[in-house]
Amino acid sequence: MTKQEFLDRLRRSLAGIPGEDAEERLSFYDEMIDDRMEEGLSEEEAVASLGTPEQIRDQVLADIPLARLVRERVKPQRSLRAWEIVLLVLGFPVWFPILVSLCAVAFSVYVVLWSVIVSLYAVDLALAVCAAGGIALAVRAFLQGNAAQAAAFAGASLLCAGLAVLLFLGCVQATKGAVVLTKKIGKWVKSLFVRKGDHT
Repeated sequence: MTKQEFLDRLRRSLAGIPGEDAEERLSFYDEMIDDRMEEGLSEEEAVASLGTPEQIRDQVLADIPLARLVRERVKPQRSLRAWEIVLLVLGFPVWFPILVSLCAVAFSVYVVLWSVIVSLYAVDLALAVCAAGGIALAVRAFLQGNAAQAAAFAGASLLCAGLAVLLFLGCVQATKGAVVLTKKIGKWVKSLFVRKGDHT
């Protein structure tokens, strides 16, 4: 792919991203291709080393704060007419509660997701404490001469320790999955506020 083809495809991929950010990225990659060509790479090699325009768009979208995207999206392209203002005011009792409800549902899903993760870590900590307590009870029973009771406590302690280790590994994976899911949801929400076809 040539430099011009890459920049044209990147411009199309960045359609909907706020204008300043899109132009800044286009200039950045234009200069980067030139720099790599000066270092001895061919035009195609310089372009290939940058990644795809879609990957660049995803990175740009991830870097832009959601609040800025929302501001850009809700900023009117022209001044509102009187009848539009009247409709907004009269419709406020309908659209505002719906908006608040959607935000509350999204926030609740986020809280529930992370509450499950915190609960898993709490259970893991409880198992680790039980394992330590079982060892202490096993030592005490052994010192009192009750070998059977000491063996039972030691076995229970080992079981709790094993479960704690396994659950900890599961907690780590669940946390990684929740982080990935949170990022994907954030990216999806941001994509809702990107205007399509704003740039040519």
